[in-house]
Amino acid sequence: MLELWRGITMKPYVLSFQEIDKTKLGIVGGKGANLGELSRINGIVVPEGFCITTEAYKNIIGNSSEFNSLLNELSLLNIEDIEKINKISGKIRKVIEDITIPKDIDDEITFHLSKFGERNAYAVRSSATAEDLPTASFAGQQDTYLNIIRKPSILKHISKCWASLFTDRAVIYRMQNDFDHSKVQLSVVIQKMVFPQAAGIMFTADPITSNRKIVSIDASFGLGEALVSGLVNSDIYKVKENKIIDKKISTKKLAIYALKEGGTEEREIEGERQNIQTLTDDQILQLEQMGRKIESYFSRPQDIEWCLYDDKFYVVQSRPITTLYPTPQVNYNENHVYLSFAHRQMMTEAMKPLGLSFFQIFFKQFGIQTNMPVIGGRLYMDISHDLASPIARKLFISGLDKVDVLMKSALINLQKRKEYLKSLPKGKTSLNVEGGVLSFGIQMIKEYLRNDPSFVEKSVAENQVLLSNKEKIFSSISGEDLFDFIVKDMKDIKAAMFKVYGAYFAGSYASDWINKNMKKWLGEKGVADTLAQSVSNNVTSEMGLELLDVADVIRQYPAVIKYLENAKRETFFEDLSKIDGGNIVSDSIHSYLKKYGMRCSGEIDITRTRWNEDPMLLVPLILSNINNFEPNAHSAKFEQGLLEAKQKEAEILSRLKELPGGNKKLKKAKKVISVLRNFAGYREYNKYLLICYFWIVKQALLKEAETLKQDDVIKDIDDIYYLTFDELKEVVKTKHVDYSIITNRKEEYEIYKKLTPPRIMTSDGEVISGEYDTGNMPKGAIAGTPVSSGIIEGRARVILNMNEAKIEEGDILITKFTDPSWTPIFVLVKGLVTEVGGMMTHGAVVAREYGLPAVAGVDDATKLIKDGQRIRINGTEGYIEIL
Repeated sequence: MLELWRGITMKPYVLSFQEIDKTKLGIVGGKGANLGELSRINGIVVPEGFCITTEAYKNIIGNSSEFNSLLNELSLLNIEDIEKINKISGKIRKVIEDITIPKDIDDEITFHLSKFGERNAYAVRSSATAEDLPTASFAGQQDTYLNIIRKPSILKHISKCWASLFTDRAVIYRMQNDFDHSKVQLSVVIQKMVFPQAAGIMFTADPITSNRKIVSIDASFGLGEALVSGLVNSDIYKVKENKIIDKKISTKKLAIYALKEGGTEEREIEGERQNIQTLTDDQILQLEQMGRKIESYFSRPQDIEWCLYDDKFYVVQSRPITTLYPTPQVNYNENHVYLSFAHRQMMTEAMKPLGLSFFQIFFKQFGIQTNMPVIGGRLYMDISHDLASPIARKLFISGLDKVDVLMKSALINLQKRKEYLKSLPKGKTSLNVEGGVLSFGIQMIKEYLRNDPSFVEKSVAENQVLLSNKEKIFSSISGEDLFDFIVKDMKDIKAAMFKVYGAYFAGSYASDWINKNMKKWLGEKGVADTLAQSVSNNVTSEMGLELLDVADVIRQYPAVIKYLENAKRETFFEDLSKIDGGNIVSDSIHSYLKKYGMRCSGEIDITRTRWNEDPMLLVPLILSNINNFEPNAHSAKFEQGLLEAKQKEAEILSRLKELPGGNKKLKKAKKVISVLRNFAGYREYNKYLLICYFWIVKQALLKEAETLKQDDVIKDIDDIYYLTFDELKEVVKTKHVDYSIITNRKEEYEIYKKLTPPRIMTSDGEVISGEYDTGNMPKGAIAGTPVSSGIIEGRARVILNMNEAKIEEGDILITKFTDPSWTPIFVLVKGLVTEVGGMMTHGAVVAREYGLPAVAGVDDATKLIKDGQRIRINGTEGYIEIL
């Protein structure tokens, strides 16, 4: 009768594992769905059991007005309201535990217990609908109870599981990951207990290195829950392609075992068994084969809980490993090595498909042979050919000194694997740039010897004419022809950029020469940093200083300042024009945008919103400038930097004159300092030229998007960002799009945004790590790369989003990365710490010109340093101290 009744209601409160597959995820949760799927794998043994579905959970909370009232209170809280979260969560748990389970649900539970034996011992586990999903793991956030005997105790612990959906930890995690409390529901898994002689966890990809070819097994005596909770030590076995490659046998003093009368107890392991291997080698290999079978079934690496009873393996859970960075989607079987282009560009956030594909095409048009696959929403460079060639390898790794020290260190570690390097494919290296490295070297020597600053000014003027012509041409082309033209047209921008690389490299050489020789001759580090302050023709530094001029215009009009504090994006300039002084301010902002409006955070991604598209992005910076600076701060800051540079030059030249061979050293240093000041600022111009061009292209693509929207081909303008360049061309041509592609990529993008890209990874997914030499650093110091000399103390301001920056003059900026759009913040701070970057990346160059001590490449800086902490940064030696 019960089965018939269930068939009629179509809302089962209980399902056996055999009735469950992945389609039941919504009613049995991640753990329950996975157990149902595991039960279907031939050769995998899963202890019998059933799931109490979310229909039961909805039934018990749906009739509780007190629960729903508390849930509404909880939904209004912010993640910072920890005390209130804890208080309300506690009340919700008590309400749920006090609800009597209704008779119809009780009857279904009784029916299934009778199948398996009510007197047996059971594990009662929570299974949330947001748990153990392919893209998020809520593992361990709800409760598990072991060795529960008899129905009254089972029912009691079912209620406890339901209540555990609102533990403080689970609630906070949902808030951090944007899961709605009301949308997450709980199923409860009831599973016959296995009383194992050993148990543990198996990862089908190495959790330390992410290598997909290595299975890592943790094993200890007794119940696996003791190992999961960290109460006991475990053996660790590493297996690669059916061979045990590493074993670490721990001293196992404790184990947890189940009691016959219910519950568990800790037992000491007798002396002679403490150091023996938990599993035999044959059992380890058998377990690896099981892991690979499960991984193959689910089509992704798995985190598997297993136990061994009577020399037979049982699987009690399997979930996806969600912390792994994706592997490249390639068809070959060779070993390959990938370097993060995102780290080289100081923009490690995920990019959208249009931005990624456009950059790939642009890179290819530059004549660079390196393959650039998209991995995890970021561009990577396949550097296998570089590493396979001894000469190219040496040049390539040494060239990373100024880009990212940790990246260089990682490759130095990798090159110790001689056999692995031999396995890499050979071919054209990244040194095979069209035009040739030798050509750049000749250009550099030519510009160094000429040392003519007018060359820079002439080039800038020529490029402005080039860009103006491009705007006119692009405005007259549309449809499929536009896409063909864009690809062909890139050669003009490439030629303009290549033409002036000599000046860029001359400035870089001068900086290196000064730092190397001043350290050698005078014992002083980072001299070029001071000498490069307030140089001419640095378009990025000028951008930061010129925003101070905009602030000077605005500070004269209090009504405008008040308006900016509450301005609306949609009607920004329209509303501004209605305020006293609004038209004058509008002219000033428009003038600034004409020169810099193509910039934004993450600007190498053509899909990012530019300041031209949303001037409100500049408002927080403008208001900070008004609040923190006196009028005419632009000229005051520039003149101060220039004075310090001139004083340092005079001091250096004076000291050199006193040395043996002083006149010769002085003459050489004077020439090199002149080259540095003439060309150092130009390092930033090519990026500016590129982003100007990107903006011209973007406007043309947005016109096509407007047409597609008008023709009802797409729903929103932003939809084009989730298509590749070639796909968008096809949509423009056919007036048809497969919307499932856009929908899926939007979901993927949200996943990729949360991932941290590794600097170096292999085609097996292994993350190759580097490290700093910390031998000469103070105890407890946080290591990084010194990129702008000086020592400064101040308040740390941890900022992840430039638009939310609340900075006061004298703060020290702590962030993941900076690109040119962050420069306006640099005028406010007195020091800089970034998670990525090196000597020649944007933040370092501008920090040196502004005279800011800076440390780059500090892994997890935004987590290790707390907002508001007082810190000391040493930009000369490369470390941070928390005071």
